[in-house]
Amino acid sequence: MATELPTPTQLLVRQEGPVLHVLLNRPAVRNAMSLTLLHELQQVLHHAEADGQTRVVVLRGAGGHFCAGADLKDMAQARSSPVAPDQLATMDDPVAQTNAQFGHLCAAYARTGLATVAVLEGTVMGGGFGLACSVDVALACDDVVFRLPETSLGVLPAQIAPFLMERLGYAQAKRLAVTAARLDAQQALALGLVHEVCTADALPQRLQAQLTQILQCAPQAIAATKALLAAGRFAPPASLIDAAAQAFARAARGPEAQEGLRAFAEKRPAAWTAAAGTP
Repeated sequence: MATELPTPTQLLVRQEGPVLHVLLNRPAVRNAMSLTLLHELQQVLHHAEADGQTRVVVLRGAGGHFCAGADLKDMAQARSSPVAPDQLATMDDPVAQTNAQFGHLCAAYARTGLATVAVLEGTVMGGGFGLACSVDVALACDDVVFRLPETSLGVLPAQIAPFLMERLGYAQAKRLAVTAARLDAQQALALGLVHEVCTADALPQRLQAQLTQILQCAPQAIAATKALLAAGRFAPPASLIDAAAQAFARAARGPEAQEGLRAFAEKRPAAWTAAAGTP
């Protein structure tokens, strides 16, 4: 059983049946990611993975913005921390340690067996950009602006780059990085950076539709499918034949397949089908 989740200080969390709504709640700084916020986002995810109830995590930002990237105060503190000359730019360097936290956050959301959805509005930059690329479904408001300004500032989109390349492919990721790109909603949709664009008024309805579709699918089947797709990124298809067949056999012999086939034959919803709740 999951332990009690400590009350977050920079997130607002609401459980609606199997859907966990997570709101980044630093609107005064466009939800810039402090180290506290990074920690709380990971903590909330780990709790959701263990609670036996949550099937979908929805990420959104308060105040009309998703996330404006790293909190510059944390980075300034890391740069001013004492460090020995031989530790500069190593993993003993506080700057490297702080930067790595963004990668760990995106990796945690990318590899979770839960379904993940991001509702993207306003500004999406830095670690927020990476987080948007790590979720399963990216739903964007038509006012969203994606920014990748790092190279124009003399630094790198270090933790963003792998997730951007995974979402868009090498050529597009490279183009965006070397041009310090700024993209609007329609450009992001054309590239496949987001999966759907709608007006602010339509967001609740479109989010509800996405959640309804996800909750028609069996949770363990979703988790196993995500794991297989992740493995397929790093291996030729032929090398995955046996592993895929074994994963299929485990699912086919399991309770979800039995219930799914029975429900299909009886023309009724499967037992796992749930209401999405209120976005």
